[in-house]
Amino acid sequence: MNDGIYELTVQGKDRTANRSAATDYKIQFEIKNKPSVTSVLNYPNPFSTSTKFVFTLTGSEVPDVFTIQIMTVSGKVVKEITKEELGNVHIGRNITDYSWDGKDEFGDKLGNGIYLYKVITRLNDASVEKQVPRQINIL
Repeated sequence: MNDGIYELTVQGKDRTANRSAATDYKIQFEIKNKPSVTSVLNYPNPFSTSTKFVFTLTGSEVPDVFTIQIMTVSGKVVKEITKEELGNVHIGRNITDYSWDGKDEFGDKLGNGIYLYKVITRLNDASVEKQVPRQINIL
């Protein structure tokens, strides 16, 4: 399908043509063929024990590389979460099975404060899109 907003209409009838409802069921949806990662957030935020990540992935293929980098406010990467750790990453809305516990690459608990995270994606050796770092708060 081409990029754009579409509407799906569903109508139910029995064998004698009696409608199942007075009105048709309608839903609008959008097709985006360009690969992108949008609506990235973590919840809860702030958190004290763990947080999960939510994002929407568009396009026709799941990126080969999908990594969430957690950084200090100065930009030092303290944790990288890979596609394999996140679980089933698919086209559409993703709510990850993975819960980040606020620990760094060495398993040490990070101090309370503000950290940043960004998503890095690559498909066929090309960057899918640049992500602006977002804020994550550890209590």
